[in-house]
Amino acid sequence: MENRSSEFVHAPDAPEPVGLYPHARKVGNLLFLSGVGPREKGTKQIPGVTLDAEGNILSYDIETQCHSVFKNVRTILEQSGSSWENLVDVTVFLTNMKADFQTYNRLYAEYFKDCQPCRTTVEVNALPTPIAIELKCIATI
Repeated sequence: MENRSSEFVHAPDAPEPVGLYPHARKVGNLLFLSGVGPREKGTKQIPGVTLDAEGNILSYDIETQCHSVFKNVRTILEQSGSSWENLVDVTVFLTNMKADFQTYNRLYAEYFKDCQPCRTTVEVNALPTPIAIELKCIATI
């Protein structure tokens, strides 16, 4: 039986996880990213999101969030020894498919036109922080 040791990866330039999990985990020549959102490193700021005093979303800009989440994915990939071109599977979680899919799909096509990983996009009722998009990715190393 082949030994499939794994290694936790914490990307120093990526936003801190909001729970007890690594940014990614290496298993053999595969890299599994934990869910990645658009937050900025070192802050609870979410690009494109305006919150009220209680932390409820007043407004958000899905385009700004898409750019930020794609940037965060790239950072984690590169700091884990992989690259954008090595993505093989992407699961996308949107909180409002009807309002956001068209913009997200247009931006996705721009960012992923050359590597074209497999993709699944689903709508979810909510995400753990006040964000509208999160990506779950698998890449090769």
